[in-house]
Formats: sequence, structure tokens, C-alpha cells
Amino acid sequence: MAELLRTHPLEAWSTAFGRLPDTVGITVEPFVAMTVVRLDAVGQGAGALLGVELPTAPNTWVPAGTGRAVWLGPDEWLLSSTTETPEELEARVRAAVLPLGGSATDVSAQRIGLRLTGARVRDVLAKGCSIDLHPQVFGRGSSAQTLLGQAGVVLLALSDAGDDHLVLVRSSFAGYLADWLLDAALEFTPTHDS
Repeated sequence: MAELLRTHPLEAWSTAFGRLPDTVGITVEPFVAMTVVRLDAVGQGAGALLGVELPTAPNTWVPAGTGRAVWLGPDEWLLSSTTETPEELEARVRAAVLPLGGSATDVSAQRIGLRLTGARVRDVLAKGCSIDLHPQVFGRGSSAQTLLGQAGVVLLALSDAGDDHLVLVRSSFAGYLADWLLDAALEFTPTHDS
């Protein structure tokens, strides 16, 4: 029996992303395990059991081992890990939150990560995102569930300079968003006349 190879939904866009200038870099993030946590009682020792204090301030994220913990709502977080399998992450998180009345659901296949870097990244994002991305407002540790173009995304600020962002988009919208980002970055791409 032949083994199936895992391919990334945005593999076909890698060449186009590679042609962008340093001022607007777009790279496809490697696959990471992701689990959504639902938990009412954050203050009841969940942080000690999970190995990270879940952010309680709206629209924030914190480092969590090799991944991140992203606030999605008053009782909902997205946890990621670059070293655990989806099954390992879900099992570990579930074991920690189940005694507290919480739940954990593997959503690893749900979202694709795109890393946007460079001096003009905020200009590209501003073409299709209505939130204020100025670094004084949306600096490292900030996150937002918003629209980018016509796609719902989770946007994370990875730097205080406003030149490094992570966009998490549903896998089914990844191709659309990749095309949209390439189009939005077009004015910052030098043209090559033949």
C-alpha cells in the first residue's frame, strides 16, 4: 500500500511568495498542532496544569512552550505546539482542563499560518483589514479575530515594530487569501520590464 504524503495547501504559492521583496515577505508557516480550549474557571490552577497562564485580557496572546496561547473569547483559547503531534497536544490539554470542567478539541487541520514580515506589511494588511495596526495599538502580544480581504482570520502581532505578523486562516480560504495578499503586495513589488 502506498503511503500518502502530506502536502501543504499553499505549496503552489511558494514560488510567488519567494518573488516578493524584503519589504513584504510572505512565508507559509510549517504545520503546527492546534487545540481549542473551552474553560470557565481560568483562575483554578489551569495555568499550572497546562504549563502556561492563559491570557485573560481580550485580544492577546502569550508564548506557550514551543507554541502560543491565543485569547479567542472569555472562555476560549487557541493553543499551539510545534513539537507535539495534534493527538499529544489535545490529550495533554484535555487531561489538564477536564477536571476543571473544560474541554479541548483538536483543530490542527482547520487553520494555515502565513508569516508576513517587512517594512510594508502593515500597508498590505491595511488594504483589507479594518483594525488599527499601528504598533502602539497592535504591538507584540496583540491578536484579533478579523476579516482580511473577505476571509476571516486570527491576526497576531509578533513584533513591537509592526513588521512581523502571523495570519491564521481557515484551510478552505488559504488559496483565496494567498492570492489576495499577492495582489495587495503588488504595488510594493518592483516590476521587471522585458
